[in-house]
Amino acid sequence: MTSKKCFDNVVVGDLVSPLTKGPLTTIHLMRWSSALENWHRIHYDRRFTQEHERLPDLMINGSLKQQFVIELLKGWAGCDGWVWKAKFSFRNMNVVGETLTVWARVTETEMHETYGLVKLETGILNDQKVESTPGVAIVALPRQGFPPVPYPFVPPTNSIITL
Repeated sequence: MTSKKCFDNVVVGDLVSPLTKGPLTTIHLMRWSSALENWHRIHYDRRFTQEHERLPDLMINGSLKQQFVIELLKGWAGCDGWVWKAKFSFRNMNVVGETLTVWARVTETEMHETYGLVKLETGILNDQKVESTPGVAIVALPRQGFPPVPYPFVPPTNSIITL
């Protein structure tokens, strides 16, 4: 039996177990583009991408990378936690064929009555360990012995943790 993630067991500096995605293929990109109706050719037309846009190869969608970060955080928070806020910055391109490693590290914690807030630094590394998508997030986790974080999550008005 696995135990639920609770705020009382989180320590600044903790690393979240990384999430690996890939190698990403043109099929991954096309399915994601189709789901979002994002028909920009840089996600599926290699010739256009390289000759017209002068990019190295098909581009991994920014929204797909954002989804990977949220997937990591939600998996870490579990069913009893809540991913409250996330912010990303696209600093480097990721292209088809790369394997991406999504990571997060606890940087700050704040205790409230029945739950705690956890601020995390997040990012995505490619095969060459180049960071492409640095960011930050805040996750609410229940305190030990208390019920899950309420749904919908009502953020505290007195929090000092910010993005």
